[in-house]
Formats: sequence, structure tokens, C-alpha cells
Amino acid sequence: MTARLSDIATHAGVSEATVSRVLNGKPGVSAATRQSVLAALDLLGYERPTRLRRRSAGLVGLITPELDNPIFPAFAQVIERSLTQREFTAVLCTQTPGGTTEDDFTDLLLERGVVGIIYVSGMHADTTAGVERYAKVTGQGVPAVMINGYAEGVDAPFISCDDRLAMRLAVSHLVELGHQRIGLLSGPRRFTPVIRKIEGFTRAMADLAGVGESELLVENTLFSFEGGAAAARSLLDRGATALVCGSDLMALGAMDAARERGLAVPHDLSVVGFDDSPLMAYTCPPLTTIRQPVRDMGLAAVRALLDELNGIPAPRSEFVYRPELVVRGSTGAVPRPAAG
Repeated sequence: MTARLSDIATHAGVSEATVSRVLNGKPGVSAATRQSVLAALDLLGYERPTRLRRRSAGLVGLITPELDNPIFPAFAQVIERSLTQREFTAVLCTQTPGGTTEDDFTDLLLERGVVGIIYVSGMHADTTAGVERYAKVTGQGVPAVMINGYAEGVDAPFISCDDRLAMRLAVSHLVELGHQRIGLLSGPRRFTPVIRKIEGFTRAMADLAGVGESELLVENTLFSFEGGAAAARSLLDRGATALVCGSDLMALGAMDAARERGLAVPHDLSVVGFDDSPLMAYTCPPLTTIRQPVRDMGLAAVRALLDELNGIPAPRSEFVYRPELVVRGSTGAVPRPAAG
């Protein structure tokens, strides 16, 4: 497709003469303006001239557990964009049930000569999995960065959201609305973020609602829409008036389970998600959720990896990022008992 200078200029907010200078490799254009023109060219679907195709500074592997949960494409987009700005090329590897495993992808990436690997919610978050797999990576001089999850003995920096604080924010919000029968539904207990959520929920319920550990309403299930729905049904049977969910996808499942029973959200049941993944402001009702600072975490992961590549090792510790409560329409006051 032949690029129309007027279309590109309008989209980039510059003159046609500036677009022409960029496309022809002429001097006199700032780096920021040049980037705006190239971005417009890409977004409008035009092919870049050969002279403008950048050489990659190296391949960086990015391994995610799935793309069904919108939080993982969100991480991938932030990381890929940040790497591209620094002239690295991200190689996205997505696992599927019964398909290629994290270990298989790692081997493939090492064979392809990647300069680093970023793992998002990988096996490092599974307390039952061995961490020797990562020694193979770092032992070959390939730096790795881990997002969400922590494992002792891994020679890498870790970037995590503060799951314990997230639960306190959610419980505090619901208690202020008058709720006492608050349930937590999250993924399998073998994962570090899940363990931390349960710890945070347990402490917050004791401190803010006076609920002891033996009285807690907790369900562990699959990190999916269906898992959220199944756990919500169980917690509703146990008298929960509010639910804190381990992901936004699970929260959507919980709201669907409530509707199945003729319950209205938030009139009959309040629901809090986790992640604030894209489109959660447009659900019905809009989802109250805990916003995971995806952009800051993704950028931090890229910075840590590039520091490693530049011979500046990042601390072998965990960098914990603060979440934020985003109040929307899925939470409300505790239902009043029916008049006798």
C-alpha cells in the first residue's frame, strides 16, 4: 500500500514536509517526532521503507501462562513496547493446556540465542516446582527477570504486586459498606500470590471485621471464569454477601453465578476483582477491582533486564509494587434482612 503523506501527517500531528523528511531519511527531525511518524505509519497499516526498518539489538523472550486472562496481554504489551523503544525484539511465548510448556519454551529461546528472558507468573510462582530450571538459563549467561511470584535460590530480580495489601484494601472497602460475611475466591494454594492473598485476607478480616481464621470463607479454584463461578456458588451457599476475587476473570464468573440465582450485583451481592484488566470499567455493572500496577511493573522488569545486559546486576531480591483500589459499580451496602 502506498503511504499517503496527508494521512500520516494528520495522524502524527506534523506537516507533510516533516513526514517526507522522515520517510526519506533526511536530517532536521527530532527523535520524538520521528518516532511519532513511524508510529503513525505502523498504525495506519503502511509498510515501512526498507531504510527505516530498524535492526534489533537482540531477542528477548517473554513467557506467559496464557492469553485468555486479559492481564497477560496487558503485561505483554507494556513489556514489548518498552523493549521496542530500546531496539530489542520481544519473542512472545504463550502456554496452552496440553501444549508447549515453560521449560520447552525456555529451551527453544536459548537455542534461538535470546539475550534475556522475562517470565510472567511462571513456574517460579509455584511452590511445588523446582527452581533448578532457572539455573540452566542464568548459567548460560542469559539474565532472567521474574514477574509475580518469588522463589528462593533463583539468580534473578523479582517484580511483584503487593497481594497482602491488595486484600486489605478490598476488605476495608467492603467492611466500610457494612459487610461481615466476606468470601475470598482465588486460585490453587500452591502459588505464591495465592498464598499471600490468603494471608492478607486472613489478617484483614481479623483486624477489620473481627473474624477468626476458623470462620473465614475461602474457596480455592481455577483461575478462570468457570472457576470463579463455581467458587462463588459455594460461597453464596455459605452466606457470603460480598466476594473478593483473585482475578477480574474470576469476578466476572462470580457475577454470572449470582445472576443465575436471581441475585443483583451490587444490591444482593458485592464483588471485587483483582488486576483492573482492560474493559473492566465497561462490564455490567462496572467492576470494582484492585488495580495491579502493570505498567510500572512491566517497565521495571525491562529496566532490570537491560541493567543486567549492561553489566549492572539488579539486586537479587523482590521489588514489591503497591496496588490501588478502584471503586466502581459492583460493590454496595450490605443487603438488609428481609422484613419479618
